[in-house]
Amino acid sequence: MNLESLNSSVILIVDDNPANLDVLSDFLDSAGFEVLVAQDGESALDKVYYAPPDLILLDIMMPGIDGFETCKRLKSDPKTIDIPVIFTSALADTVDKVKGLSIGAVDYITKPFQQEEVLARVRLHLKLHFLTQQLAQQNVLLEERVRERTAELNQALEDLQKAQVQLVQSEKMSSLGQLVAGVAHEINNPVNFIFGNLVHANEYTQNILDILQLYQDKYPDPGAEIQDTIEDFELDFLVEDLPKLLQSMQVGAERIREIVLSLRKFSRIDEAELKPVEIHDGIDTTLMILHNRIKAKSSRPEIEIVKHYGNLPEVECYSGQLNQVFMNLLSNAIDALEDDRDSGRPGRIVVQTSCIGDNQIEISISDTGMGMEESVRSQIFNPFFTTKPIGKGTGMGLAISYSIVADKHNGSLECRSQPGQGTEFVMRIPIRQNVRTSNSPQVQTA
Repeated sequence: MNLESLNSSVILIVDDNPANLDVLSDFLDSAGFEVLVAQDGESALDKVYYAPPDLILLDIMMPGIDGFETCKRLKSDPKTIDIPVIFTSALADTVDKVKGLSIGAVDYITKPFQQEEVLARVRLHLKLHFLTQQLAQQNVLLEERVRERTAELNQALEDLQKAQVQLVQSEKMSSLGQLVAGVAHEINNPVNFIFGNLVHANEYTQNILDILQLYQDKYPDPGAEIQDTIEDFELDFLVEDLPKLLQSMQVGAERIREIVLSLRKFSRIDEAELKPVEIHDGIDTTLMILHNRIKAKSSRPEIEIVKHYGNLPEVECYSGQLNQVFMNLLSNAIDALEDDRDSGRPGRIVVQTSCIGDNQIEISISDTGMGMEESVRSQIFNPFFTTKPIGKGTGMGLAISYSIVADKHNGSLECRSQPGQGTEFVMRIPIRQNVRTSNSPQVQTA
């Protein structure tokens, strides 16, 4: 900002004394300013609203509304609040000066005044006024740039999350296929190896635990490094859980053949293409794989599974991926019932299927758990959103499920839930896919 731009400013002089008006207007006009004049407050307000000036020199003692009231009205209007006002008055009391400044004036010049002083103050407050306007404009531009940058970053984050969901989906299906293929071809060798070595593993483990216990008895105060390692590895938990783990392996080895056969059916490696399948077979196989989580435990009774199967035709789908959706939804239902085991409500999962119209089926999976608030329900399909503790949930299962249903099968996946009333997931997919989608799902979130 330069002096020339300041001198081209518009100044309104308000004074009921014609002599003062003439002197000030001539002096400021000769200094290069565009000058407007008014002899009372009412006419001054009219001029301001008609052609807002850059600065106002305002007398206090005037007929009609005085300068104080005129200033109050200017400062109460958003259109004129930012125009700087300098009082010019013969009232020299401190009380009058404080009053003028308190109602919004930027300065106070006492009459009789020196022309050079008036010019200096006018230029100072014009400069401050223009700098303030420039700062406000810069703030607006900065806020706009921040909003634009934030929007770009949010879009980049959303794109990254979608890409991660796709990668996780591909990796899960690839890993599952490799696992089933390997176990299916080498079933006899692993089973023999496990059965032949579990007895020795139990014996060796117990020997190691006995030695460890002896060390703890003889050296009850280990060094800091050993103590930190014990805490990091949760030694007490390992000692308690390791025998249980080996026992579970013993039980699991006896069921390997049955589970592998079911897992082959669940993953449907040989049916990766879109083809008609029995939906109920996929649900039943998934429930069988989850049997260990459904059966009674010391902390809760067995979860009741209620099936209301409708008369469904074969459905054209990617059966392996659709079975993964069943796995995610049923696992979440089991998690909800386990979290709600102290409420006294019966643990029940209800699976219902039915035909909707000529070319659509509906699959409902509901539980009698604690339900969820709307703030949670509205986000559950978002990638990486989870209500589970750190290390237990990744926030990917439902996002992947939504992608499989909506993008791969042209269907819909909806969650219905209220606190204390359980949760229901309702899936709808076409019986026949009229439009063949690509093998790589495009992820969307609800």
